[in-house]
Amino acid sequence: MATGVLLINLGTPDSTAVGDVRKYLRQFLSDPRVLDLPALGRWALLNLIILPFRPKQSAHAYKQIWTEEGSPLLIHTRNLAAAVAPVLGDGFDVQFAMRYQNPPIRRALDHFNSKGITQIVVVPLYPQYASSSTGSVLEEIYRIASSYWNVPSLTVIEPFYHHPEFKSCQAEVTGEYLGDLGQYDHFLLSFHGLPERHVIKCDTTGNHCLQNPDCCDTITPVNSYCYRAQSFASAADLAARLGIPDDKYSVGFQSRLGRTPWIKPYTDDVFVELAQKGVRKLAVVVPSFTADCLETLEEIAIRGKEDFIAAGGEDLVMAPCLNAHPAFARVIADMVTEQLPERARKTATV
Repeated sequence: MATGVLLINLGTPDSTAVGDVRKYLRQFLSDPRVLDLPALGRWALLNLIILPFRPKQSAHAYKQIWTEEGSPLLIHTRNLAAAVAPVLGDGFDVQFAMRYQNPPIRRALDHFNSKGITQIVVVPLYPQYASSSTGSVLEEIYRIASSYWNVPSLTVIEPFYHHPEFKSCQAEVTGEYLGDLGQYDHFLLSFHGLPERHVIKCDTTGNHCLQNPDCCDTITPVNSYCYRAQSFASAADLAARLGIPDDKYSVGFQSRLGRTPWIKPYTDDVFVELAQKGVRKLAVVVPSFTADCLETLEEIAIRGKEDFIAAGGEDLVMAPCLNAHPAFARVIADMVTEQLPERARKTATV
């Protein structure tokens, strides 16, 4: 019997039409792990403040990056699944899904169910853990899987920012694209942001996260689920592998929404600060994203570049995400097979 493999990414509107963008935002922002407010407050914020205005703005942004094939995030995730399948070989059935919108997780699980596949390896495509990303995916897939009479066995790939092969792959692909690193004045490693309250909720002791300037310097059992700490660890490792000195790189967090405090420093502020300090050619790497999407292609490569140049910089070069790079496909395949007991590995190759 084959082993199912399900790659899951965040999601994307079906088109750049305002209605499709509104539909996507409604589903995404209705998730209590994303907007972690009381139900009434979440409904009011979403329906009275966000949805009347943001879909039109977001639709314009999506139009800047949309391709003839559709959404870049959808294309790259689909291509990654297609690249992983031959690496795994016979005995594996590789599918992909989006947490929000299409293709939905249930469609993939229905496919496995129809094939009689009861052993599934789930791969949330998020290197670092956040309750609003990995946590939401797991909650949803457990919910759907439990609805089948024959509940499948699910094995989940944990956040893989610290996986040796992934770290090597990310450094290799990033260096491959950026070329001679000496041509850049500085490097910015930009991660997706989170509200500060999300990070604080991960601290079971209640007296560590964001309590002092050094709280994210080292990952310990206390902050092992802290997205900010994992991001700083990812940045330090990637910089070291690329040979970038500590004083030549900065870390930022992007894509904040609303007026509540998000984890700092903010990427858009860092753009301005670096330009004002004399940085003229800036390289940006986005280590929390595995596939290029609105947040990388429009927010960084278009708007971020404009902001950096307006503040006095001369050029900004963004390294693409891993997307469907063959090296990344091999890493995914290796992480999948590592999770299988020896008997299952042999069965999957029959």
